[in-house]
Amino acid sequence: MRPFLAFKILLFTLLVPGAVLVYMPYWVLSDSAGNLQPANLAWAPPAGFCIILGLASYLRCAWDFAITGLGTPAPIDPPQKLVVSGLYRRTRNPMFQGVLLVLLAECLLYADPGLIVYAGSIALFFHITVVFREEPDLTSRFGASYSHYCRQVPRWGFALKAFSPEPI
Repeated sequence: MRPFLAFKILLFTLLVPGAVLVYMPYWVLSDSAGNLQPANLAWAPPAGFCIILGLASYLRCAWDFAITGLGTPAPIDPPQKLVVSGLYRRTRNPMFQGVLLVLLAECLLYADPGLIVYAGSIALFFHITVVFREEPDLTSRFGASYSHYCRQVPRWGFALKAFSPEPI
């Protein structure tokens, strides 16, 4: 991987998912003195599993964007090639799903109504972004190959059968 590409991915990850997963939840969960409310550690094992799975999903997708797609997760520097490998063989939005898994873990740990509303708002934002910006953009950039991909791979959730680039 080119060093500058790796730097751009790291910078985007720290700024955008970092803000969504760290800064904003901290702001929601902190009191006026900046003290974070205590976590419910009874939920630590499933929350830890969700965090590991969510972060691993995001990192794998960022890797695929760089290696296969020759781009980054940032909308201003998207992949140049359609990425349909790795987790993208089974779901069209594994990066967003990974971020939502980490937010779910935070909701499990803190059970704060404000954090639950925030997580729901992020999920709604992701859906609107995918439907009204990403999918039209990918359709115009990749045409029939993206349409074929959309017919086989669900927007959310996971397909039991992995994507096959060849029409069946």
